[in-house]
Parts: sequence; C-alpha cells; structure tokens
Amino acid sequence: MRKFLFLMTVAVSTMTYAQTNLQLHYDFGAGRNYLTSTIERFKPDAKGSTFFFVDMNYNASGPTEAYFEIARELKFWDGPVSAHIEYNGGLHAESGMNFQINNAYLLGATYSMNSQDFSKGLSLSAMYKNIQGNASPHNFQLTAVWYMNMLKGKVSFTGFADFWKEKNGFLSTDYVFLSEPQLWYNINKTLSVGGEVELGYNFAGVAGFKACPTLAVKCNL
Repeated sequence: MRKFLFLMTVAVSTMTYAQTNLQLHYDFGAGRNYLTSTIERFKPDAKGSTFFFVDMNYNASGPTEAYFEIARELKFWDGPVSAHIEYNGGLHAESGMNFQINNAYLLGATYSMNSQDFSKGLSLSAMYKNIQGNASPHNFQLTAVWYMNMLKGKVSFTGFADFWKEKNGFLSTDYVFLSEPQLWYNINKTLSVGGEVELGYNFAGVAGFKACPTLAVKCNL
C-alpha cells in the first residue's frame, strides 16, 4: 500500500497549491507479479491540509484489491505540531478470497521538521487507532515519513514506516510493521521513474518478514 508521502509539506507555509500524482508499480516480489496503481492528492489550506490516496491492485483479468486512506492535518497555531485525523479501509477479491479490509479510524498528533531549504525533512506521528470489527479494536500506531531531494532535485528519496498494534488470530500475531522507501529519478517536473521496496513484518497475511520490490513510473498531474 502507498502511504502519505506528502506529509513533509504540512510545515511548509509557502506551499499553497494542491498536488496530485499518479503512480504505476510493477510488483515482482515473491508470489506477487502484479500491477498497482496509486493516485494521491495533497491540498493545503489556511487551517492545515488534506491528503488522500487510492491504491488498486490488478491481475490479468482486472482489479483485485482497492484500498483508501484520507487524512486531515489541523493547525490553528504556529509551530511544528498539528492534530491528525485519518480513515483507512478497503476490500480484496481474488481467487475466491473475498474480504473487507477493516475500517480504521486514527486520531493523534504530528511533529514535522524540515531543513531551511526544504530539501529534506521528517514527520513523526503518534495516534490512537480504532480498528472496527477487530477482536481488540483499541490500538495505537506510530508513523515516520521522510523525504530527501538530492542532485539539485533530480533524485528523490522518500518513504514511510508504520508500526501498529492489531490482533490477528489467523497469524497469531499482535503487531505489524510496514515500511516503503521509494527512490525516484525526476526526468522533469512531470515524469519520474524509480521504484520502492515494501518491507513488511506480519503484514498482508504473512507472518514474519517479507520484502517486495517494485519498478514504477510517476506522473505529476
């Protein structure tokens, strides 16, 4: 799943315009070999910012999974801290395995740090997470998001890391870790090529650690 890679711009008061990008990833991790499309949109305003993305996975017949996140940063004050509200949810339908990705509601705070020239930055979030329908619905999530622009903006290193509590009776696990570092070569302001590595622990129905690389293109709309 893609994640909030525009979070670093929350603290950038000079950024007053919306951003939208479309990504297409080919996932060649073990047992995968499928395409994932992602559309992301970030829009700042006088009271904070709104971000959402939609992921869709595809096999040869068409879409097999859809996942949606929307997050709102609220900030009525000066300083690096903002209030964070978020919703996650989705569904999966493939090979006779049809299930919903449980609704999750998150509430917490985000602390953002940026260099003076905004060439690099880091955001840290701590949140209460309510997972609807889970055997233990009351949980927490910690999130780190980073970005680094190098070689006069021609190369970008971005990514996130999530750690959260979620009881999974099928896997007999209680905690999940997910990180997706991305590396992009920016051909111009519109088109980038690169990829990511999904690093998951007890994630997506797999107990233990799994790494899944992708090759991707990104278009800023």
